[in-house]
Amino acid sequence: MKHILMIATGGTIASKETADGLTPQLTSGELLAEVPELEQLCRIDTVQLMNRDSTNINSRDWLQMAACVRAHYDAYDGFVLTHGTDTMAYTAAALSYLIQNNAKPVVITGSQKSIFNQDTDARENLRDAFFYACDDGACGVHVVFDHKVILGTRARKMRTKSYNAFSSIDYPETAILRGRQLVYYIREHVDGVPRFYDRLDPGVFVLKLIPGIDAGIFDYLKAHYRALVIESFGVGGLPGGEHGEMFAALRRWCESGRLAVFTTQVPHEGCDLAVYEVGRAVGELPGVLEARDMTPEAVAVKLMWALGQTEDREKAARLFETPIEYDIM
Repeated sequence: MKHILMIATGGTIASKETADGLTPQLTSGELLAEVPELEQLCRIDTVQLMNRDSTNINSRDWLQMAACVRAHYDAYDGFVLTHGTDTMAYTAAALSYLIQNNAKPVVITGSQKSIFNQDTDARENLRDAFFYACDDGACGVHVVFDHKVILGTRARKMRTKSYNAFSSIDYPETAILRGRQLVYYIREHVDGVPRFYDRLDPGVFVLKLIPGIDAGIFDYLKAHYRALVIESFGVGGLPGGEHGEMFAALRRWCESGRLAVFTTQVPHEGCDLAVYEVGRAVGELPGVLEARDMTPEAVAVKLMWALGQTEDREKAARLFETPIEYDIM
């Protein structure tokens, strides 16, 4: 029988209704009590790491979650982390970069309605998460939600209320669950020992371009951030191309030793600065990178991870551009 550690962090799955709205209040033990059949599946220990709405989760919390897995890694066969859905994709990406080459499953799940409700997706999601964590073929960081197993670097919340809240972006789901049957689409295999990281640099700002945006935003952000993620239009570019004010502002940003990563506001198929005139010169600036088909959550978090490993811009750029857990295809 597998030995699984459940790490509880709060979220809707652990919430109760209060006068101020839903608030995480249920403990890990109370969550497990709602799914008693798990006792027949595996041995379970629990850690109540925090009890927060996931809107309040930040980079320090990701480091704490990774450290918890690291501290207990040798004692357990796998880990199930309960989490709020709103920032679950960020956490899944963060743990994918903080815990690499991981032969043991780190499974993240939650729900759209509290497990305290009679009509809820919480019990099935929790049951599925443990079922996947106990499988001999499970490894690495995944989101398990609505009977789907999604790679941590490819998960994204696409619906705010429906039970099928998460999708795998531009990459197949790893597996699906049909009752107690786990059907793999992609078999993963990990050799060697895991690599744990304990540094992130939160000095990353995500700038979403809108038509007519003022180029002065770059100079304002320079005082506060080391790197930008620029969500551009379509496959990518800057208004005005290389002769515009935005290009001049971006060039000053790069000349100051900072990084800028271009991605797209379009949900699928990624960016490619080489396609249009408004993007080609931009892509040639030193310090400008392309996210290609990465999810927005993975882009921001991977940049924090890369900057956390080195002060050297070129080294950070190489780390960012190196594929990890199929985040770049």
